[in-house]
Amino acid sequence: MDTETQHTERDRSSRPSDSEQPSEPEGPEERSRSAFTGRIGDWLPGGRITVTLLILLLFLLLVSTFVLQPFQIPSGSMERGLRIGDRVLVNKLAYRFDGRPRRGDIVVFDGTGSFGHGDYIKRVVGVGGDHVVCCDEEGRVRVNGQPVDESAFLYPGDRPSTVPFDVVVPDGTLFVLGDHRSDSSDSRDHLGSPGGGMVPLDDVIGRADWIVWPFGHATRLDRPDAYARVPDAEAGAGAASGAGAAPDPGAAPDGDADG
Repeated sequence: MDTETQHTERDRSSRPSDSEQPSEPEGPEERSRSAFTGRIGDWLPGGRITVTLLILLLFLLLVSTFVLQPFQIPSGSMERGLRIGDRVLVNKLAYRFDGRPRRGDIVVFDGTGSFGHGDYIKRVVGVGGDHVVCCDEEGRVRVNGQPVDESAFLYPGDRPSTVPFDVVVPDGTLFVLGDHRSDSSDSRDHLGSPGGGMVPLDDVIGRADWIVWPFGHATRLDRPDAYARVPDAEAGAGAASGAGAAPDPGAAPDGDADG
């Protein structure tokens, strides 16, 4: 018998395999977390599965409260882009860090005290200081003297407005309109109400950034280019007053601005 072979086999069998190596002990943090969830799981029906679901629900609640909130479109006032039953995600952080709504943004706001009870979704047409007029000789909305081409989002067949208006938006507020002008109750309809149809910035919940349902209609809601050429309020006021002045320096100024 080969004694060397026997010794070699015995030596190999005497070595502990890798699977027999003792596992590293859990650290204090892992042990305390496991013990904590275990104790809570003992109190609740379903044990740790229930605890996991509760933690997930708490996380979703925090996200909905402070970051993103789903909103269901209740009416046709924002057609053609937003249809009844669409669900959008509202970015609640969009204006929290010194940012402010910009012309063209689609915003969700609390209409209590200005529009009525409940939340509303509309497009921002004028911000604080803006001079918003409708309609000019060609039937367009003008903001700070600049005509706005709304054809990219206005409901097909609708005019910019059948109700004339000429307003200066107070600081800290917004002038908003629905894209389906003939089926929208917006700033135009509340000009004589408390607040003059303006939406206070403090009532803005956030900016609608995405359509997420139905999947076939899912898309990002980008700000249109229609307002890119609108000048700031002060520059627009100067341009508008210059454009409206009569050639004769001694002539009386025209009492109506831009029709």
